[in-house]
Order: sequence, then C-alpha cells, then structure tokens
Amino acid sequence: MALLYGDPAPTFAIEGVSNPRYVLDTAAGRYLLLAFVRAGPDLAAAVKRIEQRRAAFNDLHASAFVVVVGDDPDRNGREDSLPGLRFLFDTDGAAAELYGARDAERWFLVDPALHVMVAVGPEHAGALVDRVAALPPPAEHGGFAATAPVLVTPRIFEAAFCEQLIAVYREIGGEPSGFMREVDGVTTLMMNDQHKRRSDVIVEDEALQKQVVARLTRRLIPQIEKAFNFKPTRIERYLVARYDAETGGFFRPHRDNTTKGTAHRRFAVSINLNADYGGGDLRFPEYGSRTYRPPPGGACVFSCSILHEATPVTRGERFAFLPFLYDEPAAKIREENLKFLDPALTA
Repeated sequence: MALLYGDPAPTFAIEGVSNPRYVLDTAAGRYLLLAFVRAGPDLAAAVKRIEQRRAAFNDLHASAFVVVVGDDPDRNGREDSLPGLRFLFDTDGAAAELYGARDAERWFLVDPALHVMVAVGPEHAGALVDRVAALPPPAEHGGFAATAPVLVTPRIFEAAFCEQLIAVYREIGGEPSGFMREVDGVTTLMMNDQHKRRSDVIVEDEALQKQVVARLTRRLIPQIEKAFNFKPTRIERYLVARYDAETGGFFRPHRDNTTKGTAHRRFAVSINLNADYGGGDLRFPEYGSRTYRPPPGGACVFSCSILHEATPVTRGERFAFLPFLYDEPAAKIREENLKFLDPALTA
C-alpha cells in the first residue's frame, strides 16, 4: 500500500557505514530525508543533490539518508558525511519494500514525529531538498512547541527512602548495565558504552522490595490510572541506577519494548533519588527538545513505546529508581515469550 501524507513512516533496521544495525526511528526529533536509490549514476546524482543544500542537514534541523537498494559495488568505499548525511545498505530491498520503492527511486520527507510529509519521484527530488531549510524548527513542526505524553508527579518516595536506596547502591556497588537487542530472534543483553553508560544495582532484599511496592501502590498507581486509564499490577526489576559526570553517563534514544523478551513492558518509571547533579535529564525526541526532570522522590512515567533518552550527566552523579510496570494480560505475553530470552538472562 502506497504511503500517503500523514502516514506513520515505517521503521527498519539495516546496516550503515559504521553501524551494523542502524534503527531508523532512533533518528526521530528532526526532519528526515530518505532517498531510496540503486547504485550507479542515479545514486551519484542523489548525493550531489543533497550536498548542494548541505547546510540544512546538520542532524539538528534535519538528517539525510541515502538508502542504497540492492547490491552496491562501491559499498566498502562509502563514507558518511557527518553531521547530516548517511548511507544505509538495503541489500535485500526489504526496507524499500516498506516504502514502495523496491523497483523505482523514491524520495520521502518525514517529520520529527515520524510521519510522512511528502513522497516524490526523482523528478521532484531537487525541489524537495530545497524545501528542507525553510521548514520550521523541529520542535515546532506541529505549529507550536509540544510536550511529550508523560506523567510527572512528585512525592512518590520521601527523602529518607531516597537516601536509603542510594545507600544500598553504595554498599553493593554498581555494575555497568547493557541494553536489550534482538539477535537472530533471541532477546540478548548487549554492552556498548557509545550507546549507554550507566551502572546498576538490583535490590534483592525482599523487605525493601515490599516497601517500594507499598509506596508505588499508594502514591503512583492511582496517578497512572488517572492519567493513562491503565492499572499496573506487576513490576519488573527493583533497580537503582547511577549516571555520573566522570564517564559522562547517558543513554542514547531508545524504546523499552522492541524485543520479544521485553514486549510485555507497558510503562517505564524514572524516580529521581537526588538533585545535586547537572545534566542527566529525560528527553523524548519525537515530541521536541524539551527535557524533563522530576524532583527527588518524584516520578516521570511514560509508555515503553516512546523514544526517550537520558542526557549526559555533566556534574556530580544522578541516582534513579527505574522499574517497568505491566498488567496481567502483559504477564501472559511475558510468559509466552520466555522462550525467546537468552538463557544467560534467566540463569
């Protein structure tokens, strides 16, 4: 089915020049120009067309992606021109198929929230590229600076309980944490300090876990029911995290439920435990550049489907309690998908 104005832009994950698995939707928050072209003279012409308006593609206002469909004999010699211009290699044409571009060159302009703005053939590509620089700032692409669909609510944990959780972290000592990725159909823990720099402690003490649940049940769950018309009944992980300025702790844009082993997650919760740090805020790129920072003991709650990031800590250290919440139907999904989880994660 042809993509039309306003349709969600299909996402895909394919190899780039330096990234073996570039996930398109992690580029949300800026305008995206996608050129699906086969190798040869048309590809050279497409690159030249973009380079003529290079200033607009700076990875802040916009980014351009030349998606090479089919075999590319010059693949090993391709180099991205950063910021702003990247090559992606769609060898089997699967990504192009999603955009109706397997058999013909097509150009797409996608808005910062990942909706199709324009789709044209090569004869109109020049005019499309020319248009990008005049587009409004990405945060105002919808007519005004929008806010993300998140719940920020204070007074979930009292100050003494925040300090208690930080003390648990310091007593045990955190270990570098990774992120989940699907590899050959298996949900696998990956480690990459260019994507995430954070250390975690899992709270194993059952009495302390019960204290956490009591506070969430009394203070946070009613707020989630009111804001999202959803009642969580289960919690995944009792995790105290630490981002620090020494390592520039951060977590690049990601979603929390993109693998079979994480598909049950419904809402992510970020409860700040301290305030004496710089940077380290939450940002939701699909909804603008605004950042969110609950006060100590306060929570930020958002759907696990939303693209989000933790910006680098620039001063001190940030401690946060980071559970996922879900309900009984989702618990059945989790049970069914355990077979797709790397056995090392359940050992």
